[in-house]
Formats: sequence, C-alpha cells, structure tokens
Amino acid sequence: MATSTSYLTAPLRDLEAWTRYFRDAQIPVLAKTSLALEALRADEDNVDASRLGSTIECDPLMSLKLLAHVASNRRANSDSDAVTEIESITTSLVMTGITPFFNSFGLQPTVEDHLHDQAQALEGLRALLHRADRAAQFAAGFAVHRSDTDADVIRLAAFLHDFAEMLMWCHAPTLQLRVAQEQRADPTLRSAAVQHATLNIELDDLRQALMKLWHLPELLVRISDDRHADTAMVRNVVLAVRLARHTTQGWDNAAVPDDIEDLAKLLNVTPLVASAYARRIESAA
Repeated sequence: MATSTSYLTAPLRDLEAWTRYFRDAQIPVLAKTSLALEALRADEDNVDASRLGSTIECDPLMSLKLLAHVASNRRANSDSDAVTEIESITTSLVMTGITPFFNSFGLQPTVEDHLHDQAQALEGLRALLHRADRAAQFAAGFAVHRSDTDADVIRLAAFLHDFAEMLMWCHAPTLQLRVAQEQRADPTLRSAAVQHATLNIELDDLRQALMKLWHLPELLVRISDDRHADTAMVRNVVLAVRLARHTTQGWDNAAVPDDIEDLAKLLNVTPLVASAYARRIESAA
C-alpha cells in the first residue's frame, strides 16, 4: 500500500542545494520494472546480463541508478586514478555480476507509489518517459545512418537526457507542474527562463552537475551537454531530443521544419529525405 510522501513545495536556493538534495534522494522506477526485476530475482540462476539488461535499459530511472552505482563502486574499489569507464547497461551488469546486482538492488520503489496522490505529476512524468523513449529511438536511428561506432552511448544519452526533469516530477511535483503550465500557456517562453524563475536553476545545469557528481562515463556526460553542440555526436542527441519533443502531438508543430533542416545537415541528405527517415524511425518504434 502506498504511504504518505513528502515533496518539495518551494524551490531550493541554488544549483548546489539542488545537487546536494538529489545526491541522497530516492530514485523510484517504473512499476513494471520493479515487478520484472523481482521475477528475474526469483529465477536468478537462469538470468544473464543480456536478459537483465533488456529490462533495465527500458527504464531511464533504473538505468541511471545502475550507472551511478557501478561508477561509484569502481572508483571506490580502484587503486588507480584511471578508472575504465563503462558506457552500456549490459557491460555494467557483466562487470558487476548478477548476484551482486540483486544484493545491491532490493525491491525497487516505484513512481506509481511515490506519486500515488499526485495524479497530474504522474501523468506528466509518464509523458516525459514516453518522450525519452522516442528520443532514444531517433538518436539511435540517426547514429546508425551516420555509421557512428558509439551509437549505443548516443542512444543512452538521449534516453537519459531529461532525467533531471523526471526527478523533479518525483520530488517537486507542484513546482514542476507550475513550469509545465507556464510553458503550455505561452509556448514562446524559453524553457530555461521558466525553470530559473520557478526553480532557481536550469535543469540542464542540474543534469550536468548530477552526472558529474555520480561519476557517470565522461563520454556520456560530454555528449549530454547541449551547450557544447560542436560535435556530430552532441548534435545527434540534441536533435533527437528536440524532434521527440516537437512531434509529441504530431508532425505539424511549427518548430519541426527547423528540426528537419538541421537533421538534413547532420545526415548530409536533403530535408525531404531527412523527414522521411525520421518518420520511418518513428513508425518502426
């Protein structure tokens, strides 16, 4: 049975305060993920990294928890400053081991229980999770077209791109609802401006701060930084996230033509071909 949950109802002072808060905050996962993990735990002797990974990598919040856990353990157990970074869910599980994983991760708390009395926030979070999945599909498709050897990391970066907003939905639902409502009321408002006015921070800054705090892989951190879109990998992630956001309600959003123009440049094709390719990725997903 769901219990009473305490939420932040007023913004914290600054980025440092928000980062400190989320450093120790509980990260709930999707109910279907929690149930699937318990089913696998009961069949542990027949579970391998690939089977377990296929469950985890469908949930950005559980993926985030695993990557942070593995990075923390490897740094703590290494005598060298040069720690080999692990950039995929399956490889993380191979290095961790199945039994140690289940020992470290007990029954996972769920977003559905955590937000049981916050129906609007749960709806907002579910919409964001759906968008994250679409962004990951776009990112992987664009990377494959570019023959990028880091396609898996690019997909993961797009999938985790909005995890700071996901955490806000979970821990500060009324504040995040205010942000969403203001953006719906005036779509011309810059997201960063609304976030700063409501939360005292920009979520891009919080994302970067937490990724560095949790020692997530350097490549993953770098290609998740929208403000340094000077490489094809970063542009790949940025465009995937933008297109997923702008096409949530269909392809008639006024921002889509600009997205397609930029995508055409990234893929070195015409806008017509770029549009057809993006729509094909969506259909396949």
